[in-house]
Amino acid sequence: MSIGVVFRPQQPPEELEAVVRAVDEAGVPELWLWEDCFLEGGLTAATAALAWSTRVRVGIGLLPVPLRNPALVAMELATLARLWPDRVLPTLGHGVLDWMGQVGARVDSPMTLLREHAEAVRDLLDGARVDVEGRYVRLDGVALDWPPARRPQLLVGARGEKTVRLAGEVADGVLLDSVTDAHVVRRARRLVDEEREASGRPGRAVVTVYTQLDPAQAGSALAEQVGQRVAALSEAGADTVVLQGTGDRPDPRPLVEALGAAGLLPSER
Repeated sequence: MSIGVVFRPQQPPEELEAVVRAVDEAGVPELWLWEDCFLEGGLTAATAALAWSTRVRVGIGLLPVPLRNPALVAMELATLARLWPDRVLPTLGHGVLDWMGQVGARVDSPMTLLREHAEAVRDLLDGARVDVEGRYVRLDGVALDWPPARRPQLLVGARGEKTVRLAGEVADGVLLDSVTDAHVVRRARRLVDEEREASGRPGRAVVTVYTQLDPAQAGSALAEQVGQRVAALSEAGADTVVLQGTGDRPDPRPLVEALGAAGLLPSER
């Protein structure tokens, strides 16, 4: 089981470097970034975070698929994966549909778009030549000149059952948002495992979970809650538990301190 924290985009971009360095120095395995409209860009923020750190894995949760052509997404992710092998954790998702409508990118069938987009990005990152004439995705003999040596773990962000199942079918697993109930994790674990097996693809599906805690709590109380939350969600089937602060207290550094106080970080780098 791995752990991580979120740099929420309610913090301005100029605060990212200090957070990245603190997370990296503390030995937190993963730092996750949002791409909410109309805040920081996920790929630019991830590039900066990877450059400012030495070992932390950087997750992007998530990239809304209506905003980008899948060939461009694959090009960007391949570049990051080659520059920083095994440190990029991308996630694709619907995006907030009202926001997609606000920028003129909302589609009639978000599930169809997500399926077509995720399959195309996955195959391009695998080094395949992709020909597809879908409802939304159309690629004619597209292949990356510089695919990564190993495709980064590709997740799909999901809440509803259909999208959770899609994550198990076409991606390497699922990213669950705003989870506090272990039952939600158990259900998602079952669904993605069923679809992974049905797809015939090897390996176990990954379940990554965002869970929110209020950093305003007193130190020992927060550490105790962090320990209990991580243990409960991990026992329910989460492979990675990612802690995030609240919208009015987005800075993850108090959560990093709580992870250390709870004994969940390495004592030495």
